Amino acid sequence: MLRNSLKIIIIAALGWIFFFQVYSGYSSRDDLNELSTYYATEGLTEVGAANLVTSVVVTYRGLDTLGEVTILFLTALIIGLMLKVERGGDRTQVRNSSEFLVTASHVLLPVIFMVGIYIFINGHLTPGGGFQGGAILASTVILMLLSFSNNKISHKLLEIIESVSGISFILLGILGVLFAGGFLDNKILPLGEFGKLFSAGAIPVIYSLIGLKVGAELSNIILGFNQIQGKDDKSV
Repeated sequence: MLRNSLKIIIIAALGWIFFFQVYSGYSSRDDLNELSTYYATEGLTEVGAANLVTSVVVTYRGLDTLGEVTILFLTALIIGLMLKVERGGDRTQVRNSSEFLVTASHVLLPVIFMVGIYIFINGHLTPGGGFQGGAILASTVILMLLSFSNNKISHKLLEIIESVSGISFILLGILGVLFAGGFLDNKILPLGEFGKLFSAGAIPVIYSLIGLKVGAELSNIILGFNQIQGKDDKSV
């Protein structure tokens, strides 16, 4: 009864919000506000990235990005603690995957891995970036678990990648404070030629670190849920 009442209240609240927006003379804003105008007009010369979204997310609002990565890290940590399987516990042997899936995985895994790397390395030039590329990298872990079901992926390696990437990300931010204009200021490295791979200062490096960190954290979440099904002690 309480759950149904809560649903009715939420639906009524949303209905009131939409009704108020429609009949209160609401109109969409066609012009940019002062801050957005600054990003649009000065972002190119200050940051040197062809992708304006990257300019905002990685540099101007770098602290927000750091907060998002921290939240993801805490999520992975909490899931790992809650789903932890004690050492020495019984592990269930699962049946082997089909030959078709295993063969296809040998072809697809390197391709998916390279696509993920390409997306976060080119995040300053094209749509995408660290979070998108990291999510694609984590999808390779899912495919590996499906294809090589009797093998175990090392948590230790993923933890090392996550830790090194996170610490390096913060160190780059501090270097921006010391040698440039602020935290995560990309001008600690030369801006380079606009539109080229090696351009936009430290943004490609920052996005690469974010991509590795996100990929490792999501992979640990996937492995955390996979552990509750049990695996044998063989490692890949």
